[in-house]
Amino acid sequence: MVIKDYYSLSEAAEILGKSKETLRRWDKDGKLPAVREPMSDYRIYKKEDINNLIKPLFDNIEDDIDNSEKPLKEYKVLELFAGAGGLAIGLEKAGIKCAALNEIDKWACQTLRENRPNWNVLEGDIKTFNFEKYNGEVDIVTGGFPCQAFSYAGKRLGLEDARGTLFYEFARTVKEVNPPICIGENVKGLRSHEKGETLKGMLSILDEIGYNVVPVQVLKAINYKVPQKRERIILVGIRKDIDIKYEYPKPYQTIYNLSDALKKGKLYDSNVPKSEGAKYPQHKKEVLDLVPPKGYWRDLPLDLQKEYMGKSFYLGGGKTGMARRIGWDEPSLTLTCSPAQKQTERCHPDETRPFTVREYARIQTFPDEWKFMGSVSQQYKQIGNAVPCNLGKEIGYSIVKFLNDYYSSLSKPK
Repeated sequence: MVIKDYYSLSEAAEILGKSKETLRRWDKDGKLPAVREPMSDYRIYKKEDINNLIKPLFDNIEDDIDNSEKPLKEYKVLELFAGAGGLAIGLEKAGIKCAALNEIDKWACQTLRENRPNWNVLEGDIKTFNFEKYNGEVDIVTGGFPCQAFSYAGKRLGLEDARGTLFYEFARTVKEVNPPICIGENVKGLRSHEKGETLKGMLSILDEIGYNVVPVQVLKAINYKVPQKRERIILVGIRKDIDIKYEYPKPYQTIYNLSDALKKGKLYDSNVPKSEGAKYPQHKKEVLDLVPPKGYWRDLPLDLQKEYMGKSFYLGGGKTGMARRIGWDEPSLTLTCSPAQKQTERCHPDETRPFTVREYARIQTFPDEWKFMGSVSQQYKQIGNAVPCNLGKEIGYSIVKFLNDYYSSLSKPK
């Protein structure tokens, strides 16, 4: 539940999972009235007003959820854009065997090989690989493809129009392998990228290659045992000859906080191991020393706010990631590829420093024994780009349930 007395427009939008425009409309309609901050005249929202809206949301989340599902047979996945293995670990925990993983980043490939010597890591540009040999050998193709705009040729966007984009390579692979189910993962912003046209194009391409797309959902990691406010859009394609319903994993009611990630408790049976980490320059450290846990730049003295924010101070908006210190009793904000960028600071609650590599990994629910290869900055990049392992596991269970239903239907007499 909400802890502070007042929240900015950006903070309230994030807590409620709504756009700022929606909150402005709710203010106008009286559904969630805002008050005005005296100095800046920005909208701010009272704690009790937000909590009154949150409670019905939480009441709708079922108690005692258990998404776990045991595979009826050995299911195999071909994973594209595998990164450091966050999704692959999750699927493995759900009982899915990894047939092969493709990744172009050499340090991520070293990480995969270091931790799972038995995994078949296909290092290199996806464009150089043909995956037809996996046709009939794997049940799932997954891929967290980067979001790129398409070039348009004619009125209907087809597979050929998407050439040169990494989604084309994802779709080409699905076409070559022809699995019962494919899963694409991307940032929430894909829904609005190019005014929704990019997503529309992707759906049209999956339709063209023989897949029906389940209604697209954004999954919030905090609902799946991840102590982080990370949101990901999931594209689920079901081969058109299959008449089995896919269901997204149900959300859990328990929300885990930073203390659950870094201290001994329900998520981990020990405190976070010591490890290397980035440091703040002295000037930034002096500024962040003044920010309390769960605070950000607005908690600084006014003259320091103006100095630290520069022109941004006058542009409006919350910019709640700037000079941000995370609190023990809240989930972390979304981790990025670099822990000390000005726009997305994630400061430790007690010490004035960024999260270390192992703290980063814990927030993404990686096992402590999972080693990351390369320089410290390369390790941060691999972790920041990953699908949280626990979210991957819950997605894995939903895939197992679908495949169990599918293969069971094949054995039933018609």
